[in-house]
Amino acid sequence: MYPLALIFRGGYAKWGGRVMRQFDPKPVTLEGSHVRLEPLLRHHAEDLFEVGKEETIWPYMSRPPLKSVEDARAWIGQALEVAATDTQIPFAIIERASGKAIGSTRYMDIRRNDRGLEIGWTWIGTAFQRTAVNTECKYLLLRHAFEELGAVRVQLKTDLRNVRSQRAIERLGAAREGVLRKHMVLWDGFIRDTVYYSVIEDEWPEVKRRLEDLLGRARA
Repeated sequence: MYPLALIFRGGYAKWGGRVMRQFDPKPVTLEGSHVRLEPLLRHHAEDLFEVGKEETIWPYMSRPPLKSVEDARAWIGQALEVAATDTQIPFAIIERASGKAIGSTRYMDIRRNDRGLEIGWTWIGTAFQRTAVNTECKYLLLRHAFEELGAVRVQLKTDLRNVRSQRAIERLGAAREGVLRKHMVLWDGFIRDTVYYSVIEDEWPEVKRRLEDLLGRARA
C-alpha cells in the first residue's frame, strides 16, 4: 500500500527522509465555533434538500439542484458509494446554533502515497454564504489535514467562470497553480475550464494565521 515508505509500529513511516505518521484519512467529526463537520449520512437528506433545492447554488457544480428528499438521499448514497473506495470522505456541514445540516463538503482525490488530498464538492445554503461558515469549514479541514493527518499538500479547484469562488479561495491564502482547459462536462452539458489552487505544508502556518484572523474578526 505504501511502496515508497517503510512502515514502523504505531502507524509511523520513514518518508522522504523524515519519520512521519502514516497518511490515512478516515471519517471524523470536526468541531468549530459556527459549524460542525460530521460524516455525511442518509439522515441528513431532509435538511440538505431544504437548502439544496436553491438553484443559485448549482450552476458550477456537476449535478443540478436537489429535486426532493429522495433525490437528496440518492445523492448521499452516491457519495457513500464513492467513499467506500477510500478516495473521498464526505461531510455534512452542521450549523451549531440550529443543529441542522446547511451544506456539504468533502476530502477528495485522497493520495495516500503522496500525502495529499483535495477539499471540494463544497456547497452551502444561500442564507449561510458570505458568512463565517465557509471560512471555518476550510480552516477545520486544512488544520486536520496538516496537523493531524500529516498532509504535505491540499488542493482546491473551481470553475474558471466562478470568479467569486476564486476570490474566496485566494482569500484563504491558497496559491493559484493554473487552469486545466476543457476539464469537466457539467450536468447542463457545459465543458468547463478548471482553476487549481493549493496549500502546501510550508505555507500552512501563515494560512492558519490568516484564517484565524478572519474567524476572529467574524466573532468580534
